[in-house]
Amino acid sequence: MRGVILGVVALLAAAPSAVAQDAAHDVLLDTDAGVMILDLDYGRAPITACNFARNVQYGDYGHGSFFRSVVAATNANPNPIDVIQAATPRGSDDALRPAIPLERTSVTGLRHVAGAVSMARDGPDTATTSFFIVTRDTPSLDFGGGRNPDGQGFGVFGHVVVGLEVARDIQMRPTDGQEALTPPVRISAAVMLAPPPAVCAA
Repeated sequence: MRGVILGVVALLAAAPSAVAQDAAHDVLLDTDAGVMILDLDYGRAPITACNFARNVQYGDYGHGSFFRSVVAATNANPNPIDVIQAATPRGSDDALRPAIPLERTSVTGLRHVAGAVSMARDGPDTATTSFFIVTRDTPSLDFGGGRNPDGQGFGVFGHVVVGLEVARDIQMRPTDGQEALTPPVRISAAVMLAPPPAVCAA
């Protein structure tokens, strides 16, 4: 927790206007690479945003890590992407939490633009706890995009409002050639900055 407090203090000193203009920021991630602050879109993606908030409240991400980095410029996939992916200490296929329905971008209107926070998944309706941050606009992750063969895209549920440069720093760190960060970037704490809205209690 001391690291979280120090991170907030440093963040306020470095970018006071970015934090002070909106007191309702939702989640702080304190990582070995720096602090990121996320806003969750409870209005347009309530299932996914509330699921993420619950995971934070459960303490799922503390001592987890950003374990994967994909750089479009070196990605051999026909639909290259720019993302970093995080998981709980239990791994990306976290069976402790139930899977949630996929909130498609065709319905939410959200997009995988730089700073978007979205859920990792295999098939539709399989996301549990693993999430990723988009470092540069990547429309192939949206509904109808080619990154996933089923064309259903991934579920955006929030946005990095402070610390996108931290995500980009993580993205450019060494990998093993198979997209795994070496070493992973530890998440020392994930903290709710504001309580989830009533929609999450429904």
